Amino acid sequence: MQALQQFVTRHRKLLVLTGAGCSTDSGIPDYRDGEGRWKRRKPILYQEFMTSESVRQRYWARSYLGWLPFSQARPNPSHHALAQLESRGRIGQLVTQNVDGLHQKAGSQQVIDLHGRLEQLRCQSCGEPESRHWMQEKLVSLNPWLDTLNAATAPDGDTDLETDFSPMVVPGCPICGGILKPDVVFYGEQVPRSRIAAVYDALHQADALLVAGTSLMVFSAFQFMREAARLGKPIAAINQGKTRADHLFQLKIEQPAGATLSNLVTNLPE
Repeated sequence: MQALQQFVTRHRKLLVLTGAGCSTDSGIPDYRDGEGRWKRRKPILYQEFMTSESVRQRYWARSYLGWLPFSQARPNPSHHALAQLESRGRIGQLVTQNVDGLHQKAGSQQVIDLHGRLEQLRCQSCGEPESRHWMQEKLVSLNPWLDTLNAATAPDGDTDLETDFSPMVVPGCPICGGILKPDVVFYGEQVPRSRIAAVYDALHQADALLVAGTSLMVFSAFQFMREAARLGKPIAAINQGKTRADHLFQLKIEQPAGATLSNLVTNLPE
């Protein structure tokens, strides 16, 4: 912990990158184990969602059950500690791979949601936005049998549920009837260029990077580690288990993110 405090003291303008490990204490499961392997089967691919009605039926049935616990999740010590670091002028930009909005709920202001936010949908035809709450109401009105199902919570508002999804009626866009998709980056989908550019800009302005709760297995996050190394920016990481960028870190703390960040804030000089 002393090494982490020294790192943050030396580098006063941090870019912070967070992942699923920062939200597990809020009751939102993560995807991977300590070795970076999938705990569950891989999430739905973008092309599968867009081209297969049965895939969309399965997705929305499972999402219906997972939405309530996901939407009720509250910030945990990781989120609160990072919000405090920002208020003390230690964080120039926070970038999160999570889609839960918990950093903002904890009070962080400078947040880039790299993979979007699950609380909003977007029509894939006309581009019209729609609320996830609207979808929840439409799903149950068209499929009242959904409330008879039970399932365990899975990452990103999903659930572990296998049943016959063929009766599922999925509402389309209220404007044009097109396919509604959560306004998040699915696997196999590209992160919007504007977000990537914003992160690169923040990275160039930062003194160092602090990574928390992510294995960095997806390229959309790992690319920033490579760029930081190219620029000679020091990187510190808080993560339980190996990451794709272990060879690029100057410091790694293999402890829970919440306790580590809280300890850091408590003991860091003003």
